[in-house]
Amino acid sequence: MKNILVTGAAGFIGSNFAEYMIDKYKDYKIIVLDKLTYAGNLDNLKKVVDDIVFLEGDICDLELVTDIFTKYNIDAVVHFAAESHVDNSITGPFVFTQTNVVGTHTLLEVAKRTWGEGSSNKFVHVSTDEVYGALGETGYFTESSPIQPSSPYSASKASSDLIALAYYETFKMNVSVTNCSNNYGPYQHNEKLIPHMIKAALEDKGLPVYGQGLNVRDWLYVEDHCEAIDLILHNGKAGERYNIGGHNEKRNIDIVKLILKELEKPESLITYVEDRKGHDFRYAIDPTKITNELGWEPKTKFAEGIVKTIKWYLENPEWL
Repeated sequence: MKNILVTGAAGFIGSNFAEYMIDKYKDYKIIVLDKLTYAGNLDNLKKVVDDIVFLEGDICDLELVTDIFTKYNIDAVVHFAAESHVDNSITGPFVFTQTNVVGTHTLLEVAKRTWGEGSSNKFVHVSTDEVYGALGETGYFTESSPIQPSSPYSASKASSDLIALAYYETFKMNVSVTNCSNNYGPYQHNEKLIPHMIKAALEDKGLPVYGQGLNVRDWLYVEDHCEAIDLILHNGKAGERYNIGGHNEKRNIDIVKLILKELEKPESLITYVEDRKGHDFRYAIDPTKITNELGWEPKTKFAEGIVKTIKWYLENPEWL
């Protein structure tokens, strides 16, 4: 495994993964394909720009993707590229179907045509815990939890997961699917909860909280996520789904209050707004499978990770 195509690596998690791989594997060539939508930023890759091959383009472009596989002799794919903001999927859902479903299918089909059926070349499809829908106050998502998406975003990701796994079942491709909990850390777009609240607090503007802020999410520091994907890339079993969680469940309102406390801002800045349509109450992941099979466990406690994250945005305000 030498030439790895990483899609969407000008985005949040993908850029962190590119840095992680360049730092760890000096003899690998990382080829990045990114459409540079509003959520993609070349500055996210500035630390590794001299060590990667960057290609601007659309994963839905069959001819382009085919040319990339041929020209760069792609050995493996780590597929991050996706539309991922739930609010945007409510107001403009068609682009989510196009990018997340058609784009994923295009990559898989080109990989099959290039590598051949039954190939050992690895394809890692990175997805979300939102495909499972909502949990009550107890219990955890496991790899055998039913797929019950609640939004156009999560439905598009669930569809792409199933297409990826179908390419294993039908064509015996070496595909693994990952479903992660909410990520946080450097380079995240400020439409997401944590950087959005940091930005509003620094500007002394209202911090908009859906409903009463009681929705619960499991938070995963992005570097821990990168380590998990690395293990799955090299050792994950074909046709398997791996849940990647942080063991860090937090209510949204508690995160907002913590950010205000760290920035020494008053809680009076909190503004409660009408809840989002189809807003799942709770997500929580059981990562026992990846722990038992691959030895992965999250290293970063939320109390440590959120301080590191706030510090990073204070030192890099341009990302806000």
